Amino acid sequence: MKTLREVSIGQTVKVVKLHGEGAVRRRLMDMGLTKGVEIYVRKVAPLGDPVEITIRGYELSLRKADAEMVEVE
Repeated sequence: MKTLREVSIGQTVKVVKLHGEGAVRRRLMDMGLTKGVEIYVRKVAPLGDPVEITIRGYELSLRKADAEMVEVE
């Protein structure tokens, strides 16, 4: 199992599954993180928080805790 937090800068990955429950999972889905969507990792801050990604044509910054909930391949 590989999470979005472990992906290197410049890689494109596909969402396999969202972990988490309730409002947190709903918020991730509302931001466009759904099963099968492709994500391009643009930048990672020096301390690893936040991670900037491109998804569905727009840029999005995620906290480390949120990035760990996204399982990718």
